[in-house]
Amino acid sequence: MNTDLPLSALGLGAAALGGEYGPIDTAVAHATVRTALDEGITLIDVSPYYGRTAAETVLGDALRGVPRDAYVLATKAGRYDVDEFDFSAERVVRSVEESLRRLRTDHVDLIQCHDIEFGDLDRIVTETVPALRGLQEKGLVGAVGITGYPLPALVSVAGRVPVDTVLSYCHYTLQNSTLGERLPFFADRGVDVLNASPLSMGLLTDAGPPGWHPAPAAVRAACAEAAAHCRERGTTIVDLALRFAVGLPGVASTIVGAADPESVRRNVRWATGPLDEQLLGEVRAILAGVHDVDWPVGLAQNR
Repeated sequence: MNTDLPLSALGLGAAALGGEYGPIDTAVAHATVRTALDEGITLIDVSPYYGRTAAETVLGDALRGVPRDAYVLATKAGRYDVDEFDFSAERVVRSVEESLRRLRTDHVDLIQCHDIEFGDLDRIVTETVPALRGLQEKGLVGAVGITGYPLPALVSVAGRVPVDTVLSYCHYTLQNSTLGERLPFFADRGVDVLNASPLSMGLLTDAGPPGWHPAPAAVRAACAEAAAHCRERGTTIVDLALRFAVGLPGVASTIVGAADPESVRRNVRWATGPLDEQLLGEVRAILAGVHDVDWPVGLAQNR
């Protein structure tokens, strides 16, 4: 790892704490965070966008009384609502200050430009990242990173301005493994890679994706067939997907969401078990027709 942050192999994605996947009881949310820490998960990834600041507030409350060096706190700046983006230096600096208050801390270990594909990449290179570096010099943030869906946008920015981390989501899963091809590029530049959403935002689950999921119908259908096949084999596609994702060498942490303590314990159990290579081959065959198919996200010029 290049950031010197004590990142756990499995990280907790905190979007669910803000109700992004359905209502969540505050006590359950707090227990989810504490269970993650008890299970050895040190990295917690959140954003003011998740629950429109609710996730940060809930997380800050959940972490009260926990020693600050017991976890690695990552948040984001730049995205604030479905269609609200502001990557100006003034706004991201103010965003970090607001996040610190909600999270009840004097610093975050990692600050990330959130969903850069929706912004002007030139501005992110020349204005946003330098502004966050200024906060780093003041001790308000540790490392500085970028996040997004289209890999070309992440590659473009990381190739033009030094960043400490890149968070890619839905690009190292049973259905799409293109992140693996980009790892040498990031490694050559000393960038730690975080692999988020190994379940592809619900595609690779028994319940299937939420209605807002942008995947094409063919991808949804193939993933549903793969999930059914796993059930017929006496297991779940989530189990297989997590074991597959955490097996990628060169990734600093794989970030998985959870909405209750049992989900955390289950994720840890599945992520640390052996991979069923025969079942993996069968599922890959089912997904062959949609393998590496993605969907348009962000500004057209950033894809």
